[in-house]
Amino acid sequence: MIDVLAISWSGILLAYGVFIMGMFSPGPNILSIIGTSMSVGRNEGRSLALGIASGSLLWGLLAWAGLTTVLVTYASFMAVIKFVGAIYLLWLAFKSFRSAASARQINVKALALPGNGLAYFRRGLLIQMTNPKAALTWTATVSLGLATDAPWWVGGIIVAGTTVISLAGHLTYALAFSTQPVIRTFFAARCWIETGLGVFFCVASYKLATSRL
Repeated sequence: MIDVLAISWSGILLAYGVFIMGMFSPGPNILSIIGTSMSVGRNEGRSLALGIASGSLLWGLLAWAGLTTVLVTYASFMAVIKFVGAIYLLWLAFKSFRSAASARQINVKALALPGNGLAYFRRGLLIQMTNPKAALTWTATVSLGLATDAPWWVGGIIVAGTTVISLAGHLTYALAFSTQPVIRTFFAARCWIETGLGVFFCVASYKLATSRL
C-alpha cells in the first residue's frame, strides 16, 4: 500500500492543486457566497458555504464511483476521459486569461432567503449540484490521480482531501468577504490571480494529457 501511495502521490497532489486553483476562479458558487456575505451577513454566507461544500462531497463521490467503474470495466476508455479532462482544463485556462485581460468587473449576487441558516444550506447544495462546471471539474480532478492499475482507495484519498479543501475554502470566502479590506484587496489583485490560474491550468492540462494510463 505504501509503495502504491508513493507512486500515486504526484497525481494526488496535482489533483489537490487543480482543485485549490479552481476555488480561486469565481463561479456561480463562489460568487453567491461572496455576494451573500457582503450584502446579507456572515452567518448566511457561512450556511451557504456549508451547503456548497456538501455538494462538492457528493460530486466527488459520484466522480470517484463513476471513474472507478470505468477503470474496472473499460480500462481503455480512461484515455478518453483523460483527454476530455485535459481539454476542459485548457478551457479553464482560456477563461482565466480572458478574464485577466478584461477590465470587466465581476458581478456578485446576494441571496436574500426567508428563514434560518438551513434555507441557505439547502440553496448552496442546490447551486452546487446543478452546476455543470462542478461535474467536469470533479471528473478532471479525480482522473489526475487515477491510472488503470490504481487501487480504489486512491480516488478516496483525492475525494477526502478535496472535501476538506472545499469546506475550508468556501468557509474562508464566507468569513473573509464580510469585511471590506479583503473585498478591495481581492478585486484589486484579480488580474494577477486570473493570470496565475491560467498558467496553472495549462500545466495541469499537459500533465493530465501525458500521464500514464
